[in-house]
Amino acid sequence: MTKYIFCTGGVVSSVGKGVTAASIGRILKARGISVAIQKLDPYINVDPGTMSPYQHGEVFVTEDGAETDLDLGHYERFTDENMLSVSNVTTGQIYAEVIARERRGDFLGGTIQVIPHITNEIKRRIALVGHKTGAEVVIVEVGGTVGDIEGLPFLEAIRQMRKDVGRSNTLYIHVTLLPYIASTKELKTKPTQHSVRELRGIGIQPDVIVCRADYPVDDAVRDKIALFCDVEREAVIPLVTTSVIYEVPLVLEAARLGDLLVERLGLQPRGLDLEEWKAMVAEIRRPKEPLVIGVVGKYVELQDAYISVREALYHAGVALKRDIHIRWISSEALERSGDLTPLQEVDGIVVPGGFGYRGIEGKIAAARYARERQVPYLGLCLGMQVMVIELARHILGSDEPNSTEFDHTTAYPVIDLMPDQQGIANLGGTMRLGAYPCRLVPGTRAAEAYGQDLVYERHRHRFEFNNAYREMLEQGGLVVSGLSPDGRLVEIAEIRDHPWMVGSQFHPEFKSRPNRPHPLFLGFLRAAIAYRQRRTQGGSQVIPQNLAMEEVD
Repeated sequence: MTKYIFCTGGVVSSVGKGVTAASIGRILKARGISVAIQKLDPYINVDPGTMSPYQHGEVFVTEDGAETDLDLGHYERFTDENMLSVSNVTTGQIYAEVIARERRGDFLGGTIQVIPHITNEIKRRIALVGHKTGAEVVIVEVGGTVGDIEGLPFLEAIRQMRKDVGRSNTLYIHVTLLPYIASTKELKTKPTQHSVRELRGIGIQPDVIVCRADYPVDDAVRDKIALFCDVEREAVIPLVTTSVIYEVPLVLEAARLGDLLVERLGLQPRGLDLEEWKAMVAEIRRPKEPLVIGVVGKYVELQDAYISVREALYHAGVALKRDIHIRWISSEALERSGDLTPLQEVDGIVVPGGFGYRGIEGKIAAARYARERQVPYLGLCLGMQVMVIELARHILGSDEPNSTEFDHTTAYPVIDLMPDQQGIANLGGTMRLGAYPCRLVPGTRAAEAYGQDLVYERHRHRFEFNNAYREMLEQGGLVVSGLSPDGRLVEIAEIRDHPWMVGSQFHPEFKSRPNRPHPLFLGFLRAAIAYRQRRTQGGSQVIPQNLAMEEVD
């Protein structure tokens, strides 16, 4: 029977439930136990697809085309398992389904209530993860903070799960924050006590309490939490802030959380192997030569909007033994000022995805700079499209070429709406979403990077390369290096006679893993390393302090 681990959060939001859930998945998988992870999001949106990145951060796309919470990216990167559309559930989805059933008459005229109708639908979707994946353990993260009114139906549903599937098949983990009072130099447990009291008032007694803290958690603090929150001392797990998030599974394992979970749930481990993961973390921590990468985007004030891009760069950097320093460059600032000085300080340029006209001319300026100065460039989705627009403008000697997303009346729509999207008014779920095949063209940089003929990559876009301009662009220096199997859709393009200027219509960052970097990011960073060596003429270069401080984690 499927076992369930429920992760809730207390005291503050953004306490680290997602990374904790992902890390639990990793330490269980290291024991040969199959896992799947699900995120329950209390917001009323159906999915985050139409939400502003400033509100929600990155929209992570699954293989089967679901637009989901960024925590699913953590789940995939830590467990190296693909999530599915059932891995993210929102209040909007739950109510939409229940109301649709009521309209169809499925409830035979009954009064529809939060209990049992809404909670039953939540439980159905939780159970669906195990049925779809066949996982031995399903880890369920409940978004938000205990005490939030919108999260109450989800908490009630997971409370009922213990009764439905049995006490031996469920385990509750509460992730809380221990704030540090500088004047007294101590960690305070009272907020955790109150959070657990709130959870118990709902009917859930946590089996494990994970204590996030910025300072070491001593035994006296653990004893106090165990006493006041009615858990065993070994079930109070300290989780002190680390500069490397991939170290969290090792921290939890050192606290014997893995053994505790196996014992409480009656699991049958098949060994324990975290050696590769330990070696990877050690490599991340090892001092390495720096490499400065500029990410030109319009949401750079909130770096979570590009979290998968950031992590993909770090993954490839570790594999190539380089310390990646990311310079976050506002495309709007480039557009307003016309000052390209920030681009002079980087070894490579990444232009990530996005929607809307704001900041587009700044991205086009970055693509032009990369093409003219032979700076390695990686365009992701919209980043490929602006690369194509910039080349078309260069070929025609005009600023008129554009995408119809930004200029409906352009005389040269080199990027245009997909034919089957014409006339669709709704924005949500109307794009090319999820994994699609891409056949690589032999002899191209993309084919060399992948080392194979056919790949599957994840998409999230409405607009496509316009084949009406393909011949003109190819004559002007464009190389189409990846196509849909029927040859109709351009999936990868690159610039001829350039060290590395490659753009993908898809989002390769979603498939990068810390122990298996994505080939396009590896190829891009190899070119950036060579460019840096040329730029510094083989000598060492001091990274300006403001750049060296850009790396975060």
